[in-house]
Amino acid sequence: MNTAGHSGATAHRGLELTPFRGLRYDPDRVGSLASVTSPPYDVVVRPDGLHHLQSADPHNIVRLILPQADCPAARNQQAADTLRLWRAEGVLVRDPEPALYVYEQRDDKTADCMVQRGVIGNLRVSDPHEGVVLPHEDVMAPVIADRAALMRATRANLEPLLLTYHGNGLAAEVVERTAARPPLLATTTEDGVRHRLWAITDPDDVTRVQTDLGGHQALIADGHHRWATYRQLRDEHPSPSPWDQGLVLLVDTSRYPLRVRAIHRLLHGLPVRDALTALEGLFRVRHLDLPLAKAQQALADAAGDGNAFLLAGDGSFHLVDRPDTDLLARTVPVDRPAAWRSLDATVLHATLLAHIWHVPEDSADRIAYIHDTAATVAKAERDGGTAVLLHPVREEVVRDLARQGVTMPRKSTSFGPKPASGLVLRALEN
Repeated sequence: MNTAGHSGATAHRGLELTPFRGLRYDPDRVGSLASVTSPPYDVVVRPDGLHHLQSADPHNIVRLILPQADCPAARNQQAADTLRLWRAEGVLVRDPEPALYVYEQRDDKTADCMVQRGVIGNLRVSDPHEGVVLPHEDVMAPVIADRAALMRATRANLEPLLLTYHGNGLAAEVVERTAARPPLLATTTEDGVRHRLWAITDPDDVTRVQTDLGGHQALIADGHHRWATYRQLRDEHPSPSPWDQGLVLLVDTSRYPLRVRAIHRLLHGLPVRDALTALEGLFRVRHLDLPLAKAQQALADAAGDGNAFLLAGDGSFHLVDRPDTDLLARTVPVDRPAAWRSLDATVLHATLLAHIWHVPEDSADRIAYIHDTAATVAKAERDGGTAVLLHPVREEVVRDLARQGVTMPRKSTSFGPKPASGLVLRALEN
C-alpha cells in the first residue's frame, strides 16, 4: 500500500464535500427510473430479491452492484464490462457540470409521512484518528475485499454511503431552497416511496454547503464496509487521485431524524430444536404461539428489561431472555463500557454465537445477516436453520459509543431510510 501521499491528512478538519459530474440513467433508454433502482447491495435479499430486480429491467443497477458469475474475478469483470457498455450505449450519461445533489425520499404511507433530504457529493476519505467520520460497527475483511475488487474493476462508486450529522445551518438552508425547484428526476419505487434529485451547481450555494459541513463530524449510518473500502483504495493510490474521495449521502438528522432497525441473523445448519437445547439452564426460553407482529412486540417488551432475542424457523417463535449472570461474566469482554457490554448484539456474538452455538460470525456458510424480518423467518423455515431476531438499539446509544471510539458488534443496526442505488453514480475516470 502507498500511504506516503496521505501524510498531511491530519491538517484537515471537518467534512470536506466536493461536487462531481454524476453518472445517471437516461430516462429515454430505460423502462422507467424506478425499474433500474435497487436497495443497497447488502440489503438485497438473495436469491429472491436479486432475481426480482434483475427481471425488473435489463439495466437494473443490481447488475453492477451484485454481478452474477462463477467466480469473483468473473463477476467483477462482468460489472466493469456492463458499466462500460451502458456508458457507450448512452444508458448511463454523465451530467454536463459538477454538482452537489440534493436527494429526497418521501413515503406518504407512513403515519408521520416520512420525508428525508440530504446532500450527495464526494467526501474526502479521512482516517479514524481524525474523528471526522465516526464508525459504530466492526467490519469483516472478506466483505471489504469483495467491495474493493468491484470498485477497482469498475473504477466507480456505484452507490452512496449514508452518513448523518447535526447541522441545521447554511447547508440546510441551501437544501430546502433547492428542493423547492423542479427536480432533475422524480420516480416512485414499487414500495411506494417517492424519490427526487436536484443539482446544486451555483458556486455560492456550493460554498455555503462546504463551509457549513466543514465544522461538523458525521456518523456512518449505513456503509461501514464501503467506507473501509474507500480507505483501503485511497491508500493503494498515490495522492492526489480520485480515490482520495468517496461517494456519500449526508443527512442532517437535526431536521430529518433517521429510523433505527435491527439486523437479524440466519444460522445455517442449526435447527431451532438444537439451538434451544443448548440454551437450557442458561437463558429463559418461552414458546410464543403468536403471529410475527405480536411476537416482535413481546420481544420489545422483554428487551426493556435486559437482553432478549426471538428465535424462529420451526413454524413458531421462542422468546429467549434473562441470561445467566455468571455466563455473561465469563463470556462478555470486560474492556468496554457498560453500554457496550449490555448490548443485545454483544451478548449474541460473545455469548450465544461464540460460546454456546459455536457459529463463527464471519463464516458465510454458517451465518447470514438479513434486514427484513419476515424474510429472515421465511428463509429459516425453508432451509431448516434458526432465525435470531433482535430488537433495535436506540440511536443515542449508537452515537455515544461512536464518540467514545467504541465500535458495536458487526451488523448491529440498520439506519434508514437508505438511499436507493441507481439514481446517481460516480465514475472515477472519464
